[in-house]
Amino acid sequence: SSAASDVYKRQYFDKVTELEKMNASDQYILGWQEGYQDAPEVEEQRVTDAYQAGYEDGKNNNFDNVEKFKD
Repeated sequence: SSAASDVYKRQYFDKVTELEKMNASDQYILGWQEGYQDAPEVEEQRVTDAYQAGYEDGKNNNFDNVEKFKD
């Protein structure tokens, strides 16, 4: 794998680890991971507020809403 994708993967795992340490909710983390990777959002009926906030933050590569969604 290329060095660039290794860096991307490491940053990704570091950020997910950071979210886990902050006690972010599972739904927020799931949304964040998918937003960060630019995955399509899950079907509407399965979307929670936590997931949606995580998805937005992941897309924007920040943790702006994490404080609202902790377990």
